[in-house]
Amino acid sequence: MKWDHLWINARLATMRADAGHFGAIENAALGEESGRIVFAGPMRDLPDLPGSLSACVSNASNQWITPGLIDCHTHLVFGGNRAIEFEQRLNGRSYEETSKAGGGIMSTVRATRAADEQSLFEQSRPRLEALRSEGVTTVEIKSGYGLDLETELRMLRVARRLEAETGVRVSTTYLGLHAMPPDQGNRRAAFIAEMSGPVLRAVAEQKLAGTVDAFCEGIAFTPQETESFFIAASALGFKIKLHADQLSNTHGAALAAKFGALSAGHLEYTDEAGVAAMAKSNTAAVLLPAAFYVLRESKLPPVDALRRYKVPTAVATDCNPGTSPITSLLTTMSMACTLFGLTPEEALAGVTRNAAIALGLAHQTGTLNVGKAADYAIWPIEHPAELCYWIGALKPCVVKSAFTSLDGGSGG
Repeated sequence: MKWDHLWINARLATMRADAGHFGAIENAALGEESGRIVFAGPMRDLPDLPGSLSACVSNASNQWITPGLIDCHTHLVFGGNRAIEFEQRLNGRSYEETSKAGGGIMSTVRATRAADEQSLFEQSRPRLEALRSEGVTTVEIKSGYGLDLETELRMLRVARRLEAETGVRVSTTYLGLHAMPPDQGNRRAAFIAEMSGPVLRAVAEQKLAGTVDAFCEGIAFTPQETESFFIAASALGFKIKLHADQLSNTHGAALAAKFGALSAGHLEYTDEAGVAAMAKSNTAAVLLPAAFYVLRESKLPPVDALRRYKVPTAVATDCNPGTSPITSLLTTMSMACTLFGLTPEEALAGVTRNAAIALGLAHQTGTLNVGKAADYAIWPIEHPAELCYWIGALKPCVVKSAFTSLDGGSGG
C-alpha cells in the first residue's frame, strides 16, 4: 500500500526535544498515510524511491516544515467586543476598576448570553480561521462567558461545531469559575455550588469538555473556592487547568500542581515555590504575552525559574475580547521573545511540543514523529527563527492537519 502523500527536498523542524536545535533535519522528507506521519527524516533513509512509496509526491523546494502550531489557551467563542474598555484603559482606568464597575468579563457575559448559537458561531469562526491561516492546527477553546447552564453549554457546542466545520482540532474546556455574576447578589456560595454541581454534571453527561479551568485571583475566586470546584471536577474525571497568579500571588501555581493540573496560565506573580511544585507535578506553564502587552503589565513571569526547573513552557494567544484581542499566534511568539526573553526555539517549542503537553495531547501531536497525527505547516523561510522575527508578514504555503488541509499562497 502506498503512502497518501510524500514531501521531498524539505527541511524539517521536528521540534523533538532530543534532536538538537529546532530538531532540524536538512535534505529531508515527510510521509503521511491515513492521517498519520509514517516518515520524518533524511531523504537518504527513505526505504524506496519516492515514486514507489507514494502516488502523490510533492517537492517542498527546500522550505521548512514544522509541526502544526497549537494555540493551547483561548477564549475564542464569545459575543461582542470590548473596544470601549480598551479606550478606557488607555485613559488610565485599571482592569480591576473596570471589573468592579460591571464591565470586564461581565460585559462579554451579557453579549454572549444574548447571542443565539448560530450568531455565536458566526462571530467566532473568523477568529479560528485567522489562526488556521497562520499554521494553527489545534486550538483550545474555553467556555466561561455564560456563567449559567444554558450559555455555558451553548458555548461548548459552538466550539465543537467549529472543529467539525473548519477541520481544526479543538480541545474544549469548561471554565466554570470565571467571574461572579452581579445578578447573583450575595448568592456567592450558591453560584459556586451550581457551577460545580448541575452545570459541571451536564458538561460531563453531554461530553462537551474533558477539562475544567478557573480564574483564581483577588477579583475572581479564592484558592479555597477554586479547590472546591476542582474536587468536584476531579470526582467526575475532568482534568484540571488554572488561570494562576496573573495579578497577584495567590499561590495558584501550587494549587494547580496539587491537583496534577495539565497547565497553569499567566503566572506573572508565581514564586519559586510555585514553579518547583509545577515541576514536581509535571504541570506545564502557559505564557500569555499578548495579555501582558494589552494590560501594559510590568511584572514578568518567572521565565528563568521555569527554565531551571525544566517546566514545559507553552505560549498561547489567550484570544479574548477584553485583555487579549489577538488572533495571531505568530505575533504572540514574537511578543514572547521580545517581552519575556524567550529564544525563537523556545517560542516555537511553546506553540508545538510544549503546547501539546499543556493540552494532554503530546502522544498525538506537537512534533514531527512517526505515528503522530499528520499536522504540519510548510513555510517559505530560510530559518525557523523567522517565525518569531517577522511581524504580520508571514503565512505558511500549506497547512495540513489530520482533519483537513488548506493550500495557501506563497506566503510573506
